[in-house]
Amino acid sequence: MQDEYTLPKVWTWDAENGGEFASINRPISGATHEKELPVGKHPLQLHSLATPNGVKVTIMLEELLAAGHTGAEYDAWLIRINEGDQFGSGFVGINPNSKIPALLDTKTGTRVFESGAILLYLAEKFEAFLPEDLAGRTETLNWLFWLQGSAPYLGGGFGHFYKYAPFKMEYPINRFTMETKRQLDVLDKQLADNAFVSGDTYTIADMAIFPWYGALVLDIVYGAAEYLDAGSYTHVNRWANEIANRPAVLRGRMVNRVMGEPETQLHERHDASDFETQTQDKIAPKDV
Repeated sequence: MQDEYTLPKVWTWDAENGGEFASINRPISGATHEKELPVGKHPLQLHSLATPNGVKVTIMLEELLAAGHTGAEYDAWLIRINEGDQFGSGFVGINPNSKIPALLDTKTGTRVFESGAILLYLAEKFEAFLPEDLAGRTETLNWLFWLQGSAPYLGGGFGHFYKYAPFKMEYPINRFTMETKRQLDVLDKQLADNAFVSGDTYTIADMAIFPWYGALVLDIVYGAAEYLDAGSYTHVNRWANEIANRPAVLRGRMVNRVMGEPETQLHERHDASDFETQTQDKIAPKDV
C-alpha cells in the first residue's frame, strides 16, 4: 500500500512528476524557444497531432471537403508534442495555451485554438454540420460542450491513471472508471433514441465525441474496452462503428498520425492526393 501523501505548505515543481508526459509538463506558460511555423499553399493552416483532440479537426476538414466545400482545403503540419514543438514561439503565437490543435485562417488572419472552438469556427464559416434552426443548433452545442467538459475526466483522469501513470493506483483508477462509465451511460441513453448524438443529423457533436468515446468503445484508445465492459453500451457501439466507417473519418484519422501501421500514417497533409502517395509505407520513414 502506498504511503499517504503529506501536503507541503507550498507546492514546488518536481520535473520528474507526471509519468509518461513528465518531460513536456510544466507549471508555466509561454515559448521555450524561437521557431517559426511553416506556411503552405492553402488558406487553412492546421498545426496538430492525431490525438483525439487533433482528430476532431481533421475529421471535420475532410468531411467539409467530401461535402463539396473546396474552400476547406488545408495544410496539416505535424506538431511533435513529445519533443516540445508546442512550445515554439510560432505555435504559442497561435495558441498561448500550447496545446494542439491550433488553426490559422490566413485568409482572414484569424487564429483559432481549442478543438471545440475550431469545429464551431469551421461549421459557421462553411455553414455546414451545424443545424440552422435555433433548437437544432442548441442541441448540437449542448453535446459539443458536454464533450469539452467530459473528455478531461476520460483523458486526463481515466486514461492517465489507467495507462500512463508511473504505477497503478486504486483510488484514482476507481474514481475515474466510475465517471467514465457514467458518461458512457449518458451517451448510450441519448443514442438509444437518436441516429446521431444530437438527433437525426450528423453534426460537429459527432465529430467531437467520436475520437474520444467512439474510439474508447472500439478499443482504439487506452486498450480498456474489456475493462470498461464497453460492449454493453450497445447504442454507443452502433454509432461508433457507423462513424468509424465514414470515408472522411478514415482519412481524418490518418492525418498527423505517427503511430500504428505505416499505411495509416500521413504525417503531413497538403493535398488530397497525399493519402495515396505520402503515407509512411510509401515514403522513407522519418523520425518522430
